[in-house]
Amino acid sequence: MQFDVEPFFDQESCTYSYLVSDPTTCRCAIIDPVLDYDTAAARISYASADRLIEHVRGNGLVLEWILETHVHADHLSAARYLQERLGGRIGIGDRIPLVQQTFARLFDAEEGFRVDGSQFDRLFADGDQFHIGSLSVQVLHTPGHTPACVTYLIEDAAFVGDTLFMPDSGTARCDFPGGDAHQLYRSIGRLLALPGSTRMFMCHDYKATGRDHYCYQTTVDEERAHNIHVGQNIGEAEFVALRTTRDKTLSQPRLLLPSVQINMRAGESPPRQANGINYLRIPLNVF
Repeated sequence: MQFDVEPFFDQESCTYSYLVSDPTTCRCAIIDPVLDYDTAAARISYASADRLIEHVRGNGLVLEWILETHVHADHLSAARYLQERLGGRIGIGDRIPLVQQTFARLFDAEEGFRVDGSQFDRLFADGDQFHIGSLSVQVLHTPGHTPACVTYLIEDAAFVGDTLFMPDSGTARCDFPGGDAHQLYRSIGRLLALPGSTRMFMCHDYKATGRDHYCYQTTVDEERAHNIHVGQNIGEAEFVALRTTRDKTLSQPRLLLPSVQINMRAGESPPRQANGINYLRIPLNVF
């Protein structure tokens, strides 16, 4: 079935958001939308999200879904901001409570913060199916980077979140709370078992060494043959050793602390305090 995929790139976080639309019904979904965040000023702005809004309205589309592949640690989610302006339902994998429980403790979340995923409109179980207009969508649980990662398989296109990168960049890190390299390897195996022609859309690209441009789309066949971490039938033990060693060299994402606190709330800020100001918390000597 023919459908449109429009990428929107946020260079500050090297994140790709996607607008997926069904030309037959003019219904659409937005995957992994980004809020702009000025770290020095602790100020949120909306230029990236407003580009999505402009595109939806300018093309006469109706937003049905705002889909998160996981609780991101490198950008703030624009899910709630978009929903307030365009409607639609916010969806994420049904293991989100595992992430909320972990980070509610780490950030000493406010009394009453719910760790059941109820901030989201739909929690997707593995194998769930739904539609964007007339487009068929299947949900695949793909944990490893986080315990709650999912892939959205929309017709012949897989939106893989952080599970895989372009073949010359490899795979996602597994050293965040709840991450597991063994799980990631098995999740990637599920994706690489899809038909070889399946298109794969990345959530991030950082321009691998020797490449001077950003990329966001590949195929299952290309990943099987050329992915530097899992291609050519690399075994689980070898992958886990490689991934674990590499993760020890990586610094924490620059926006980890604000991102998780916003994203585990489906894109909302923590509640205002008595002085009318929203605050984020910075735990010392934790990460």
